[in-house]
Amino acid sequence: MSNQTEIRRRRTFAIVSHPDAGKTTLTEKLLLFGGAIHVAGAVKSNKIKKGATSDFMEIERQRGISVATSVMGFEYDGYKVNILDTPGHQDFQEDTFRTLTAVDSVIIVIDAAKGVEPQTEKLMNVCRMRKTPVIVFINKLDRPTQDTFELLDDIERQLQISINPLSWPINNGPEFKGVYNIFNKSLNLFKANVQDIETGISFDDLNSSELEKHIGNDARKLREDLELVYGVFPPFDHDEYLAGNLAPVFFGSALYNFGIQELLDAFVKIAPWPRSVQTEERLIDPEDDKFSGFVFKIHANIDPNHRSRIAFVKVCSGKFIRNSMYKQVRTGKTFRISSPTAFMASQKEIIEDAYPGDIVGFPDNGSFIIGDTISEGEDIHFKGLPSFSPELFKFVENADPMKTKQLNKGVDQLMDEGVAQLFTSQFNGRKIIGTVGQLQFEVIQYRLEHEYNAKCRFEPMQMYKACWIQSDNPKSLAEFKNRKHQKMATDKRGRDVFMADSQFILDMAQSEFKDIRFHFTSEF
Repeated sequence: MSNQTEIRRRRTFAIVSHPDAGKTTLTEKLLLFGGAIHVAGAVKSNKIKKGATSDFMEIERQRGISVATSVMGFEYDGYKVNILDTPGHQDFQEDTFRTLTAVDSVIIVIDAAKGVEPQTEKLMNVCRMRKTPVIVFINKLDRPTQDTFELLDDIERQLQISINPLSWPINNGPEFKGVYNIFNKSLNLFKANVQDIETGISFDDLNSSELEKHIGNDARKLREDLELVYGVFPPFDHDEYLAGNLAPVFFGSALYNFGIQELLDAFVKIAPWPRSVQTEERLIDPEDDKFSGFVFKIHANIDPNHRSRIAFVKVCSGKFIRNSMYKQVRTGKTFRISSPTAFMASQKEIIEDAYPGDIVGFPDNGSFIIGDTISEGEDIHFKGLPSFSPELFKFVENADPMKTKQLNKGVDQLMDEGVAQLFTSQFNGRKIIGTVGQLQFEVIQYRLEHEYNAKCRFEPMQMYKACWIQSDNPKSLAEFKNRKHQKMATDKRGRDVFMADSQFILDMAQSEFKDIRFHFTSEF
């Protein structure tokens, strides 16, 4: 099979949402329809011991939330589908933002009762900046919801994108009857408390009296609603969707497997195959002959039994071949990967090759960092994988002196994952961890204890912002570092960081030292 054929059958996408909108449940059901799993895990039910496939970390199973992006691939109807399930919680949004650089499209999950929530807006902003095509799945129709037209108005206004419903709900909550699939003109009936996979009843003529036989008195309202839909929303424009200007909308209930197959069937037909990616040097076309890719995520202890560490690599061009020689552009070193893996969350299997759109796991002994470019020899640099300036800071202290080695290794590896950022004070050598949310400290503490057998405690510190500093004037830089020596630190890569106590202190430093450049992301 040619590279072009393989490329065009790939669909690599992320599922994003505000916490508790049903994102991980939707992921499970997509895997179920794809035949990748045979029993969908209950994300929050203690009655079912099997957890969600995508929530493979122990803390995720305990909390019922995703705290790390997981990757799952499966074959469906001739397509190779790669799903990246992202954390919904805002404390882990940096992992989600990085993941969005590795996908070609996105499905946004929205709770039909709550509508658009703050985290959803933030994620949509990232998609808009990158012009990533978006599909909206409105979930939880089996519960009472907002008025459908009002909900669609809110989505269009708050997400700042034109929308086009490709299915339409028939009532909601206890009265929910199902959805009419506008995309393929079929009726799908909902049965409460039945999780069987439903098939659509073909329905071209909505004026047929057959409609009443299936949904009774709701037939009249459905006809009126659809007449309004056809009048208000123009026909679906595929090019506008691919350009990131139009979002198709589907309705369903992930909990009851309802509306999922219709979403998946439409998705594989309309979603883009791998697209060109901009590097600092040139535009990389997926059909280029030579392999290139970048590391967008690192995960330690993906298999706790083997203490393995994996670098997640998005293939962007050419064909990756096992045991071939490739170049790590940052270091200039060449290497070969003898055990590249494909993923089903924590489950891995060794693969012989991979094509653009695929996510490949490289076993890592600490040589890769997030943002690394891997190529077949060309010096190129992929862009857009920033680390943001943290908002919360704490000193990290060893709670068990007998486990110093384990603690240092654990902190080192977790920081490489991008879970948080590590700074070392140039004044007293103390280690400082910076995060964007309190929950990250709890996750770090939990994982250090359960994955590295190390205990730590955190001491609060008052800090406003960490700023990476640069200057073309060595004298000015030296003077700044000397004047601010008590507030200077280095990051994990040895770069100078100014730890500002307050907005006022930062403003004063910026006005006094005009030759110094202050950066608020680590990508510069």
